[in-house]
Amino acid sequence: MKRLLIKNARIVNELKTVQGDIYVEDDTIVEIADSISAKSSDTTIIDVEGKHVLPGIIDDQVHFREPGLIHKGTIGSESAAAIAGGITSYFEMPNTKPQTTNYKEWKNKMDIAASDSYANYGFMLGGTNDNLEEILNADTSQIPALKLFLGSSTGNMLVDDLEVLERIFSKVKLRIALHCEDEDTIKKNLQAAIDEYGEEIPMDQHPVIRNVEACYLSSSKAVELAKKTGARIHVFHLSTGKETALFSNNKDLRKKQITSEVCIHHLWFCDEDYKRKGSHIKWNPAVKSAADREKLWEALLDDRIDVIATDHAPHTLQEKSNSYLSCPSGGPLVQHALPAMLEFVHQDKISIEKVVQKMCHNPAILFDVEKRGFIKEGYKADLVVVDTNNPWTVTRDNVIAKCGWSPFEGVTFKSRITHTILNGNVAYKNFKVNENKFAQAITFDR
Repeated sequence: MKRLLIKNARIVNELKTVQGDIYVEDDTIVEIADSISAKSSDTTIIDVEGKHVLPGIIDDQVHFREPGLIHKGTIGSESAAAIAGGITSYFEMPNTKPQTTNYKEWKNKMDIAASDSYANYGFMLGGTNDNLEEILNADTSQIPALKLFLGSSTGNMLVDDLEVLERIFSKVKLRIALHCEDEDTIKKNLQAAIDEYGEEIPMDQHPVIRNVEACYLSSSKAVELAKKTGARIHVFHLSTGKETALFSNNKDLRKKQITSEVCIHHLWFCDEDYKRKGSHIKWNPAVKSAADREKLWEALLDDRIDVIATDHAPHTLQEKSNSYLSCPSGGPLVQHALPAMLEFVHQDKISIEKVVQKMCHNPAILFDVEKRGFIKEGYKADLVVVDTNNPWTVTRDNVIAKCGWSPFEGVTFKSRITHTILNGNVAYKNFKVNENKFAQAITFDR
């Protein structure tokens, strides 16, 4: 039996921070108390000397690019970056090559992750205009959710047949995760930009092309259809203030049928940053105005927005150096998401307890994750040790994602992740990922 004792921690859990020790046997938290003594001489003791200890983050939206796009990233490379960012569990998206739209391709990803992943893993199944029977016949016991793209993005898995969409909403019992942008609006706006700029569309036109109305039209229709059919939906990466009015905070999360998420980049950047960052902040949906950003913050803090995620979606620097029409949307974020949110804690924009709620507890609740996302006796020992007063600067030399760049390059974060503990093992310590792998497949309590 492997034993681990974490001493002198400031434990952040369930909207409280308390001083205490955490004792782990094998992969499970066995005891949490004010003070715990080592149970035997072979107990590994980590004295964190008053640093914060958080539950491991559950990132419900990542694109790790394997199979088929491994020049951008792999399950191995991107999960290593996730561990360095305190993300101990992830749900990966289906827009790979081939697309994860059937059980065979889903199982292939699970097999790759079983040997290559540094973090706990789950893979969403993707819906299309013609795979409903495949979805209904799949064993969904280990599938976190069904992913639908209601607007085209990398990999183009667009579901644009409204009759099919209603059948999916009516019949699928899994939570349905949605990328919401109205395709017709985007096409019209893109043509207008081409008419004005030709092939040289400036990057700052991205939020004009993929504008507020494109997002709101799609997300409002999805919410309306969910209410009609009873489908449980989770709207990914809100980017507009207008959309936040579609969501409520009048129910306990466990009873919410319609939920939402915001991503790090929509909380950090705004359209004024295109001049400085260019394609490095080109995402779908687009980073929009500072006013939209503030509305997102309001909705996050009052619980209309339930989850903070990354939408980690790496592309190579060469790809991101292309002109607007050829430049893919997306960027790497898993390594820097938690440090970025802790920067907002330093600014008194949000509490560290609220960060943990949105990045750890709520994803676990929404997706029925079994025994992760909280620091509790009997739960898996996925833990993150954070020094909130240990500044470091993001450079290309310390980026772990395979693409080798970050939209946060040059930013000095005040908080540093010193340890990531995965299933009771030290998987990361002070900028070094343990070459051994301790990941497990995420299981669900359904």
